[in-house]
Amino acid sequence: MHAGDDGALGDRFIVESGAAARVAELIEPALSGSGFRLVRVAVSGREGKTLQIMAERPDGTLTIADCEAISKEISPLLDVHDPIAGSYHLEVSSPGIDRPLVRPSDFEVWSGYEAKIEVKQPIDGRKRFRGMLEGFADGEVRIEVDLGEAGRNIIGIPMALVGEARLVLTDELIREALRRGKNSNELSDGAEAPETDSEED
Repeated sequence: MHAGDDGALGDRFIVESGAAARVAELIEPALSGSGFRLVRVAVSGREGKTLQIMAERPDGTLTIADCEAISKEISPLLDVHDPIAGSYHLEVSSPGIDRPLVRPSDFEVWSGYEAKIEVKQPIDGRKRFRGMLEGFADGEVRIEVDLGEAGRNIIGIPMALVGEARLVLTDELIREALRRGKNSNELSDGAEAPETDSEED
């Protein structure tokens, strides 16, 4: 399984709301057409809002030059369609090392690394799970977790119940992120374009 797989495994299960959802719907086709994948959109702040676009290449990397290219491509779309009221700062960045997991394929790509998952509804009285990812199968995220007296077991969490998931920053993850960055000859983690301002008051 690879990050660039097509079909349902490559579709984001994370769904933004409000202005962030309008932005995501607007820019995702443009990013895809330019060889990038949208990871997440977030709008923060009230006065002096920040619009954060998190994106990556299919191999999980993103350079500062990529960030700048994305910013130049989506800025005209945002100006024309005006999905956010008032002025804002546009920030384009990579997902970072302890990245959010937003596609079923992410759980396959990062199998063998530790993750935190928060579910929308309690499963056996729990809403938070932390453990080693064991991939994705039959519509479920597989994760090895500590179940107390029952010991460590691999459980399946239905994709529809996953509210938020992200990798846990560990030494192993840092080493792997550096290895992937070197293999692609790109600085993949923490890349961020300079902030730009919308021209609207």
